Amino acid sequence: MIASTETRVPAVFFDRDGTIMEDADYCSDPKQVQIFPGVAESLRRLKSNGFKLIIITNQSGIGRGFFTTEQYRAVEAEVLRQLGDGLIDATYFCPDVPGQHSSCRKPAPGMILQAIREHQIDLSRSFFIGDKEIDAECGRNAGVRTIRVQTGFQRDTTGSIADWVAEDLPAATDIILNTTS
Repeated sequence: MIASTETRVPAVFFDRDGTIMEDADYCSDPKQVQIFPGVAESLRRLKSNGFKLIIITNQSGIGRGFFTTEQYRAVEAEVLRQLGDGLIDATYFCPDVPGQHSSCRKPAPGMILQAIREHQIDLSRSFFIGDKEIDAECGRNAGVRTIRVQTGFQRDTTGSIADWVAEDLPAATDIILNTTS
């Protein structure tokens, strides 16, 4: 059953690698997790303003055989540990490799659509923050506003379809809170 608009809540969807943490290129070891400065505090600010916080991440390293789902889960646990208890409401990952048909691999909106169903999300009040153009495309495909951050490998945002471009996640948080206040 779909909740009425009154019971739906806004969310901020985040890419993980290059947005929340340093992109370690197929991160499979918890020791590689390095959360960017200011991210945990930014997430706390969003949470205190009523947003659900949901990670949406492509993890083709699993599909390519570079690491296992168990290794991915160990990295995910370390990310959540470093961010602090209770900040992230859910994490969705897609193991599919580029080039194969996939409804979950960004820029496809499958992971966001699943989160909307499972967490009663109000799309009209939600955002997607990511460091790659496929993140902006994914958010656009799902019908949420998008912010492209310049913290990953693809820092050139010239011609981005994102609604906003921000230096980093704390700057993106300011955009969201200024837009919704």
